[in-house]
Amino acid sequence: MFLLHLLALIFISTRTVEPPQEEKKKKEEEEEKKKKKEEEEEEEKETKSKYDLMFQRGDLLEVPRTLFTHFGIYLGGGRVAHFIPDIMPVISRDQSQIRLMVTNTRLILGVLVKCGSIRVDSVDDFAYGAEILVNPMDRMCGRLALPGEEVALRAEKLLGDVSYSLLWYNCEHFVMFCRYGASTSFQTFQFCKTMRKLLLSRRVAKVTAMLSMCLLVYLRAVNTWSVLPAFLLPFLLWMAS
Repeated sequence: MFLLHLLALIFISTRTVEPPQEEKKKKEEEEEKKKKKEEEEEEEKETKSKYDLMFQRGDLLEVPRTLFTHFGIYLGGGRVAHFIPDIMPVISRDQSQIRLMVTNTRLILGVLVKCGSIRVDSVDDFAYGAEILVNPMDRMCGRLALPGEEVALRAEKLLGDVSYSLLWYNCEHFVMFCRYGASTSFQTFQFCKTMRKLLLSRRVAKVTAMLSMCLLVYLRAVNTWSVLPAFLLPFLLWMAS
């Protein structure tokens, strides 16, 4: 009988001790999570304030890349609005997936299908480890820059999915419109100028004429109706050179 009472007392004591221990453990976990969240928020605030000291709202940011230069508009709080080709808005409506940083695969497919989005990313995601140049176009553009607040508001109004064109509407067209009110691209102009030098030359016209003649002879299709179209393209290249 005494043994039964003893076992009952032990059982009751363990039952009364366990809940406080579990509650204490839960409280410690909650406090640890809260502390971690506060540290992350503090770190995010420090990052934002750091970039707010470096840039002003409405600044045009330029980032050199391997084959091209990328542009964005600084909105404040460590955020940048930029226009980037992206296939994700076409194949998915999941905003959590779309908000993820755009990978090279998403970017290339976006260029091919001519789809992009004007989106907001952190300065770190925008720069991708590259050096950031601030307002370099102010020295090149013939127009005066608009007030910073107006520039940022223009960028914020244009946020969303937009048709993308590598030559006729890219990230540079977007920032030039926001900051200067003119949708132009110096990269596109330079590319077209280079292609003009390569293609619209007398040497290309001569080579095209020779290749056309060789092809007609090989196909044994030398007659008035075949020679005229064959020499039309070389003639146009010659006149344009």
